[in-house]
Amino acid sequence: MDNLICSEVVKFAKSSAQFELPEMPEFDYEAVRQFALDGWKLDEVHGMPHWSRVERHAIILSLEVRNGEFTFRNDVNVKVVRLFAYFHDKCRVSNSFDMGHGPRAAKMLPSLRNNLLKDLSDEEFDLLRDACLYHTAKSSTGVPTIDVCLDADRLDLRRIGLDPDPKLMASPFGSYYAAHMTEFDLLMERVAHLRDFIQQKQE
Repeated sequence: MDNLICSEVVKFAKSSAQFELPEMPEFDYEAVRQFALDGWKLDEVHGMPHWSRVERHAIILSLEVRNGEFTFRNDVNVKVVRLFAYFHDKCRVSNSFDMGHGPRAAKMLPSLRNNLLKDLSDEEFDLLRDACLYHTAKSSTGVPTIDVCLDADRLDLRRIGLDPDPKLMASPFGSYYAAHMTEFDLLMERVAHLRDFIQQKQE
């Protein structure tokens, strides 16, 4: 069933003259991006280009086709998976082996609860914290929103010369796209305008 959802997303993207994404949940993502950049001392391997791709990956992983149009899966919180993209590496101290950066990011988030993240519900905050915590510690969680976060990060392994392994993804959705990277690349091309699209939708 999950593979069918993914193949329908790809088929619909190929056949659609106009690639329209569903309405995005509102949030001050630009403030989040700026926070992620503030004080960032490492290079782009784990910097903004990577974070932006993880955001787009997460949105693609959240898509399904319903009634002839793209919509977001009911079991995924799109706001959380987009925020994850910009928080998960914030506490890295090295571009190489740094298994502690996930727990450090999770520990950092409560300090933002009453300002940058004040508009999150308690459930959303817990999902974001757990996604940051587990992305360096677990292969999967069984929680769809968190597993989208894990897969969105892993699908960007090609930037360091590694192909994502379908058997090591957190969800069937991630496994499908890891096994069909040509199709995934097509979707990425179709949402190459995503940053402009998001800003236009929120204005």
